Amino acid sequence: MEYDVNSISYLFIPESSNDKLIIYHQGHGGDFYKGKATIQHFLEQNYSVLAFSMPLLGMNEQPVVDLPNIGKFKLDKHTHFRFLDTNDFSPIKFFMEPIAVSLNYLDENYNFSSYHMVGLSGGGWTVTVYSAIDDRISQTYSVAGSVPIYLRTIPLNFGDYEQWHPELYRIANYLDLYIMNSYGENRKFIQIFNKYDSCCFSGEFYKTYETEVKDTLSKLDSGHFDIFLDDTHKTHKISDYALEIITQSMLD
Repeated sequence: MEYDVNSISYLFIPESSNDKLIIYHQGHGGDFYKGKATIQHFLEQNYSVLAFSMPLLGMNEQPVVDLPNIGKFKLDKHTHFRFLDTNDFSPIKFFMEPIAVSLNYLDENYNFSSYHMVGLSGGGWTVTVYSAIDDRISQTYSVAGSVPIYLRTIPLNFGDYEQWHPELYRIANYLDLYIMNSYGENRKFIQIFNKYDSCCFSGEFYKTYETEVKDTLSKLDSGHFDIFLDDTHKTHKISDYALEIITQSMLD
């Protein structure tokens, strides 16, 4: 893509496929290899898995850019993307386009019956935004992925460049995105929060907006939204309990 930013993904296909694809997106922790246990779980359930890392992380490049009035520097943090923002270009593209290009390729070369998305942390943010703008995604599961900006009142929860980008959220704020994710025939959006998360979005902040989103979807009379609280551990991960929730939900 622009500025030599790239995205390397891997497609894993089980020995016995159910013809359904899960797009798995890792977060700021690094390579999607860190989600190996999650990927393996879905493969054992006969889902194919397309695995992504976030821009600049994992196997993805960290290119050196040379900008007017700034000079040369290495893109190795998402906060650096703010220097690339112009009236004609948004680095949010680096998060969204790789998924769209990959799905277009799969549409042409494979025969998957449905697409689902699962993401952790920054990957949970990615699947939240992407599935809101592409209704080819049937079901989306975001684990410790996002809360509305009004809940980001402490530095730990403020998030990275992409999670508070003003130009994006003036178009559609997080509550809008949650509704867009959920809305439509056979569409579903599930958020899972770790109650004692060591990194992000611990506690029960979601109670301030859960009912509002559900009430809006009820009026629209299409789609499904739900939130689950995982109190089985004290870390920042997709737990066995969360995998149970996701697996069962995809069968419903």
